[in-house]
Amino acid sequence: MLTAAVVLHAFDYLESSRILKLVTRDAGVRSVLARGARRSKKRFGSALDLYAQGTAELQIKPGRELDTLTSFDVTRARPQLAADLARFTGASAIAELTLRFARDAADPGLFDAVVHALDAIAVAAPDRARDVTLAGAWRVLAELGVAPTIDSCAECHAGIESGEPAMFSHPAGGVVCARCGHLARGGRTLPPSARAALRDWLNGDSHPLADPADVRAHQRLLREFVREHLADERPLRAFAVWERDEWTGGAA
Repeated sequence: MLTAAVVLHAFDYLESSRILKLVTRDAGVRSVLARGARRSKKRFGSALDLYAQGTAELQIKPGRELDTLTSFDVTRARPQLAADLARFTGASAIAELTLRFARDAADPGLFDAVVHALDAIAVAAPDRARDVTLAGAWRVLAELGVAPTIDSCAECHAGIESGEPAMFSHPAGGVVCARCGHLARGGRTLPPSARAALRDWLNGDSHPLADPADVRAHQRLLREFVREHLADERPLRAFAVWERDEWTGGAA
């Protein structure tokens, strides 16, 4: 089959091949074997690069864990992601969320969300890479079916004024009204500005964050939400590196 695809992970296999993990428009997330890819650059070229996008030709056989990648026509390489650590770690967090929780079935909306996120991170200034990654991550979660509620109570569905602070309950799945907030199991209060950022990101819009403390608060909120609604027992290593800024020693 022919399908649009993006390379989200790659590693060497045996002496001359590589195994790639792709997110595709028409077949979901796939693990594919590129035979002889390390021996000859002519056949696959920059398709072996992380975050390369193009048209992949796959041989899919039911019951096999690995598909065969017979060709990959690259249309977008995104070298900017490898040129800056802030961008690279953001892209890695997007890739990890996608690979861990997406299905091996057609999901055009998820594919488009990943492409949009990687494109936005690739052109972001280094000091904007984290809030751009936050926007992309929330859109990916929305396409995975776990978007939080922002303007209505997640418990009773009553409307909540956009200019008011609101309790955000991870178990409930979003903001809760004052009455339900008294009964909520844990949570944190989001100021109107934080709700506005989430609203914009979930709608696919940008929302720059000037204060590094706000960025870190949103990173924590995202991690807690993922842990509550999606995470299994395995650690999200790329996500942790992105959140902690380990390449800078935690500097803002």
